[in-house]
Amino acid sequence: MTQLTLGRATADRDRLRRLLQDYGVYLGVAVLLLVNIAFTPHFLSAENFRTQAVQVAPVLIVALGMALAIGTEGVDLSVGSVMALATSLVSLYLGYGPWIALLVAVAGGIVVGLANGSLIAFVGVQPIVATLALMVAGRGLALVLLPQLKQVHDPGMAALGSGAVLGIPYLVLIAAGLALLTAFVVRRTTFGRQLLALGDSRPAARLAGLPVRRVLILVYAASGALAAVAGVLATARLTASDPTSLGTLMELSAITAVVVGGTPLSGGRVRIGGTVAGAVLIQLLTATLIKHDLPPSWTQIAQAVVIVLAVYAARERGKR
Repeated sequence: MTQLTLGRATADRDRLRRLLQDYGVYLGVAVLLLVNIAFTPHFLSAENFRTQAVQVAPVLIVALGMALAIGTEGVDLSVGSVMALATSLVSLYLGYGPWIALLVAVAGGIVVGLANGSLIAFVGVQPIVATLALMVAGRGLALVLLPQLKQVHDPGMAALGSGAVLGIPYLVLIAAGLALLTAFVVRRTTFGRQLLALGDSRPAARLAGLPVRRVLILVYAASGALAAVAGVLATARLTASDPTSLGTLMELSAITAVVVGGTPLSGGRVRIGGTVAGAVLIQLLTATLIKHDLPPSWTQIAQAVVIVLAVYAARERGKR
């Protein structure tokens, strides 16, 4: 009887641990919301929610591409540099019109992603090494193209950064649309199933005849494109191109959002809903500390704690 009771207690603990690992991010968001409602003045105002949503949009868009890369048991450290490259390209080509500038910026992100994917798929370079090389090279190229901050004066970019439909900012609508599209691709398409199979076991996927190289290249091209879109949107919101600082440490925020949202670093699984919640959690945590006049160092420490907890949770998932 005692052994049976102990067995049930262990099973209950395991079940609770799994629930916290899979859905803890939603609990974290709910707790932060309640804390802010209780202790942060004017938190429930429409303007505050608009601000928070606009600020989280670029992080979410980058995290979507990161989720795809992590789903293949990889990672993309170049996303912050791709944002910097995108803002430089926007500034250089804005004279041809905002749409041309946007397309050139996204094309630049795709090129970086194709380079990442090719190094990983054809040369056999580890994802962390390949994307680290492009992280350094991409930021350097961005600074060569635009050595310093430059103000962006264009009605189209201004409308993109500050416009809204029925009170919902364009940036938020674009981020939500991309999240829905990514979720559809992962869950409902052959490419999504191939991506998850590759993350489960690359040798098994290769033996099964899946196009491993093509999937890897497309995944990193998509990550580069999404990071470039985030760079364009951030440029439009700030009405300035600043390759020196734009996208700095964005790769860490994106990885944290993905992992704390339930996508394991071991690959084989992608949780887009959890990634959205993870991005919201990071934004709420940062905003909470700022609104309560805590110094930036505390914000960095809090984010570091979240990263450690997220990686630990991913480690526990990988054991199952």
